[in-house]
Amino acid sequence: LRHLHEAGAPDATTEQAMSFAAGCFGWQLPADLPPTERRAWAIEALDRPLRICGVVRNEGEPGGAPFWVQDTTGRVSAQIVEPSQVDMGDPTTAGLVSAATHFNPVDLVCGLRSWRGDAFPLAPYVDEDTAFVTRKSSDGRALLALERPGLWNGAMAGWNSVYVEVPASTFAPVKTVFDLLRPGHQGRASSRAIGGRPSSANE
Repeated sequence: LRHLHEAGAPDATTEQAMSFAAGCFGWQLPADLPPTERRAWAIEALDRPLRICGVVRNEGEPGGAPFWVQDTTGRVSAQIVEPSQVDMGDPTTAGLVSAATHFNPVDLVCGLRSWRGDAFPLAPYVDEDTAFVTRKSSDGRALLALERPGLWNGAMAGWNSVYVEVPASTFAPVKTVFDLLRPGHQGRASSRAIGGRPSSANE
């Protein structure tokens, strides 16, 4: 981006930036874009917030997964999609969701500043049309909650995204109280870890 903003930047820099946007972030290169507009396209594609999403192998846990999504403008991008966002009554859609190779445990690293060091305004990158309904409970009463837009769904729809596989050992979900019985939540804290002094053989 720094080179793209330099006066007289060579065409090779623009082409390299466009290839990077396509190869790293999944941007579709425009077929008939005039040469005079290619640099502006590359800047628009790259100069935006960045999120790196850690994903683990799908082992049947409930929740979202990375999928290719097409928005109302026709742009295709990699997004985190929750099952409640799609029609699970459609066999084709349900098959795609169940066949997902990875699961999103919502481990995110976010780049919130531009190459100049300025904080990005986040509102322009929100997809206001993204919403989904989730089931919650309060005092034993079932509730429906409208999430509009979902924090890591529609609220980050316009961000550039990278998905990185992380070890399953980093994922210890708590969807219900019974999940606390899983091995990942059964680690023992030593006296040193909780601030006490180590015991001696005489104690």
